[in-house]
This record gives sequence, C-alpha cells and structure tokens, in this order.
Amino acid sequence: MTSKNNSTAFLTKYGIYFILLTMIVILSFLSSNFFTLNNLLNILRQVSISGIIAMGMTIILLTGGIDLSVGSLMALAGVIAATFAHPEPHHNVILVILLALVVGAVCGIVNGIIVAFMRVNPFIVTMGMMTIARGLTLLYTDGRPITDFSDDFQFIGRGSIGVVSMPIIFFAAVCIISALIVHSSVLGRHIYAVGGNEQAAKVSGINTTKVKLFVYMYSGIMCGLAGILLASRTNAAAPNAAEGYELDAIAAGVIGGTSTSGGRGGIYGTIVGALIMVVLSNGLDILN
Repeated sequence: MTSKNNSTAFLTKYGIYFILLTMIVILSFLSSNFFTLNNLLNILRQVSISGIIAMGMTIILLTGGIDLSVGSLMALAGVIAATFAHPEPHHNVILVILLALVVGAVCGIVNGIIVAFMRVNPFIVTMGMMTIARGLTLLYTDGRPITDFSDDFQFIGRGSIGVVSMPIIFFAAVCIISALIVHSSVLGRHIYAVGGNEQAAKVSGINTTKVKLFVYMYSGIMCGLAGILLASRTNAAAPNAAEGYELDAIAAGVIGGTSTSGGRGGIYGTIVGALIMVVLSNGLDILN
C-alpha cells in the first residue's frame, strides 16, 4: 500500500514533466524539423509572453485567487507605453518600460485593495477590471492601433542577443525572479499558507492582506511587461490586443499542477504547463 502511495505521489509531482518529454520525443520522430535549434528557440519565443503573465497568475492562484483582467491590463499598459515609443519625440526606452510596469502595477494594486481590504470575490473584482481596462484602452486609442515605434522599442520584442531573442531573455528573468519569490523566500511560504488556509495563516501572524495586495500587484507588473513585449513584437499596440490571454495563463498554471483553490503548485510546473501548450501547437503546425 505504501509503495502504491509513493508511486501515486511521484506521478502527481513529476507526471507533467514526463508528458512534456514524451511529446518532444514523439514529435521529434514524426518530423525532422521539430527538434532543431531554430524551432526550439521559436517555441521559447512563442511561450515567452503568455508565460510571463502565467507567472503572475500562478502566484495569485496559490493564494486561492484568480485574475481575469490580465489580457486587458496587457492591452492598456501596451497602448499607454506605446504612445511614448515613437521615433520623434524620442523617449528613453527604459522609461517607456517603467511606464508600462507602473500602469500594470497600479491596476493590480486596485484589484488587490478591493480583494484584500473590501473582501470582494476576486472573480468579480478582476472581471470588472477586465471590462474597465479594456474600455479605457478603447477610449485612449479611439479604437485604432498605435504604430510607428523607435528602433530601440522594437528591439525589446524583435531583437536578439546572439541567437536568443529578447522575449526569451525577459521570460527567463521573470521565471527566475518568480521562482525565488515562491520557492526560496519567506513571502513565498506566506503565499502558500494563505492559499492553504487563510484563517490559520492569519492566526499564526501572517499579514494576509499584504500578501494578497502583493500578488495582485505582481501580476499587474507582469501584465505591463508582457504588454510592451507584445506591442513591440507585433509592431502595433492594438486596443483589442491580448484577448483571451487570461485563459492561457490560467491553463498554464492548472496544467502545471497549481490548484485553483490555492496552496498547491508552483512556478516550475507552470513553466512546463505553458511549454506543453506551445509544443503541442507548434508540433501540430509542423505536421500540418
């Protein structure tokens, strides 16, 4: 009985990694074009933007919350930042990036305040923010995409260092930071505690309000970063950009083993979950 339980626990914890590995092996046998450097880099480039917002979504899911507004926040942050990314007048690209991050963070903090202090269901709160942010995006752009970006802004989403494109570098950095927060910090342990049993966490001295405020702010920051990467990569900041991205972010977390009720899962599983979706899509494209 113990052996069976151990096997079940092992499969529950590592089964998702075997699924990804099996998919890669099968697709490599089915097509010689799959397991090549160019295609593997293409997969990482495809997963980078949705993977970034999946990091923020995972941290929220670990607390037992949810954020349906990530796609709209990406669009809002993207169009506001893109306004200052034209060749003339030229603005420092670092300031443009910071502007997008601030826009995302402010919207995330608003979500966090309503969820943490007013104790409104996060599903309702973030659905409202989804509608508000999308409406603000349409008003800000008058329903038209923003184009004509400076070269340094385009480099964010379309440039590369060696053979590695910039979105992959940003994604790798976000994964490292998110993993350190969740798996190697006191804050990470508090996040798991809040998701496991909020009342018990509160009794044990954890400031659950600050934890919730942080996770929604962090998700907003991820949306800001993903928003400018998407605008730069597509060379247009469209008001209808990133529609449906919230479903991809939730799916990546859930496929990776993160529980929607909180307290179980992690960053590594989400990375694998996001890769599974992109590998499947990429493999089916190659196989026609």
